[in-house]
Amino acid sequence: MVQTVWSETISAGHKKIIFEKPLALRRIFLSIKAVASAEAWCESRISFDDPMFCSYYTMAGHAKYFETKGEGIFQGNVWVFNTTAGDVKYTMTEILV
Repeated sequence: MVQTVWSETISAGHKKIIFEKPLALRRIFLSIKAVASAEAWCESRISFDDPMFCSYYTMAGHAKYFETKGEGIFQGNVWVFNTTAGDVKYTMTEILV
């Protein structure tokens, strides 16, 4: 089992792969959290292997956290797009087995 925990700041209007497709192991858990105060408005999009963000999950307002776990979760690249007017710091966790 491998657990990776890290953080990164993504500039306003930029997108980035935050989890790359696991090659030798399987992903069983991932979480993404935008680090901001409870009062701050923060909007981010999460895309699963879609760098054009045609289909995405939105974290907005007070919902600054995304988590998924289990055997059937997505195994490809995970992108985050910071759609706010300012830079946002994200913390990410991934567990592979």
